[in-house]
Amino acid sequence: MEAQKSYRPNVAAIILSCAYPRECKIFIAQRNDLPDVWQFPQGGIDKNEHIRDALLRELKEEIGTNEIEILCEYPEWIKYDFPQSALKKFYPFCGQIQKYFLVRLKNDDLINIHTQDPEFSEYLFVETKNIFKKINHFKKPIYRQVLNYFKKEGYL
Repeated sequence: MEAQKSYRPNVAAIILSCAYPRECKIFIAQRNDLPDVWQFPQGGIDKNEHIRDALLRELKEEIGTNEIEILCEYPEWIKYDFPQSALKKFYPFCGQIQKYFLVRLKNDDLINIHTQDPEFSEYLFVETKNIFKKINHFKKPIYRQVLNYFKKEGYL
């Protein structure tokens, strides 16, 4: 019998530039610790922390601003397992269970990825059709699922 898996609660943001809805460009950032890995901002939810509070805290920690407007919340939690190479780093968790939000920045100029504990080395705003030219890792199917939902809902 397989032991019960433990998943780290996590929040993730798909960030639209402040030019939305005139332009539909999404923020992606390159991780500091993994070469050529681009992703959406995300982070753990602290014990007893409300999901939206975690979203705002993580954005402030990772991109230097939480001046956003929440446009839509993905209706379900999405669970995934870490690749074998990452298990040691995240022990005792075998993966993450994430809640995704689609948000719009109030001012793109407030972004500062050179935070106290930087997670990203650079960032870009890309058109939705070009996201997967940069993002090519194990979360790609999850990103596609979430982006398709926000598109179906009329946001992208």
